[in-house]
Amino acid sequence: MTDYQNDDDGFVSKSQRKRDMDALQDLGRELVELSKDTLKKMQLPEDLLTAVLDYKRFTANGALRRQMQYIGKLMRDVDPEPIREYLKILKGESSEHIAWQHLLERWREKLMADDKALSDFLAAFPEGDPQQLRTLMRNARKELQENKAPKAYRQLYQEIKALIPEPGKPRLWQKDEDEE
Repeated sequence: MTDYQNDDDGFVSKSQRKRDMDALQDLGRELVELSKDTLKKMQLPEDLLTAVLDYKRFTANGALRRQMQYIGKLMRDVDPEPIREYLKILKGESSEHIAWQHLLERWREKLMADDKALSDFLAAFPEGDPQQLRTLMRNARKELQENKAPKAYRQLYQEIKALIPEPGKPRLWQKDEDEE
């Protein structure tokens, strides 16, 4: 069954088709708000990527409107679900992404609370550098005691994030991404 078929008799009203096209155009509008680097990390079709990047170059309202319509037209040939999933993750709305972030936070709190947690962490994620993790843990604890800015605390989170893979990444994500 295509997007334009109804379960009853295969007829879809012109109004419904227009709503569907507007939804794709809105999705395209969200794409043009992303940075060039983020767009390039997504595996968008070449013509769609070019159209979105061209939109960013235009300044005249008429040109922007026409380009947005063109992006909407190109979106008809693309599966919008992976794009929607990617945008949810960027917005922090994906339940899997939130659960992964909570896991990272739990590990950081365990590592901050007890040195013995480092051996548990390294048993689960052996590619970690024990010396670097120890140093970050020590520096983060010192920052906390001295009420300093949490630089090492954040670095510890980033190190944990690099070691724990995010489950269920949409296929639009590439391995070299380092968002957030």
